[in-house]
Amino acid sequence: MIIIFTDGSSKGNPGPGGWGAIIAQGDEVREMGGYSEHTTNNKMELTACIKALESLPVGIEVTLYSDATYVVKGMTEWIHGWMKKGWKTAQKKPVENKDLWMDLYQTSIDKKIHWKLIAGHAGIQANERCDEIATTFADGEKINLYNGTLEKYPIRLDF
Repeated sequence: MIIIFTDGSSKGNPGPGGWGAIIAQGDEVREMGGYSEHTTNNKMELTACIKALESLPVGIEVTLYSDATYVVKGMTEWIHGWMKKGWKTAQKKPVENKDLWMDLYQTSIDKKIHWKLIAGHAGIQANERCDEIATTFADGEKINLYNGTLEKYPIRLDF
């Protein structure tokens, strides 16, 4: 089974933003991250999931951990209703970030994903590392991203 942790960050909301992800597959771990000049926190949360899932082959099983209720409830509770209602909310308003939700849905339909909501800033090392990656990118700073063995990865992936 593949494990993914994701997080997003925005300075100003909207403002400069970043996203971070950790992907553990077998005995390999890879960190990913990116920057957007003008974005929101929710867009970065969605982007982290999209980028992580896009990097994986079709047909795999994944447990994805996010501290964003927006992402987890969006994918497990809200999205099918939005699609049935022509991408409208229960209040009949257009779904915000529809393009990203559509991308995330398309990226997820060929994978078996277990969406798990975790507490943010609660000492879960992998979540804290994703936050560090996302905020460092949002700040426009450089960060070394890990790509190597699980054995040498300094961050705990359990909690």
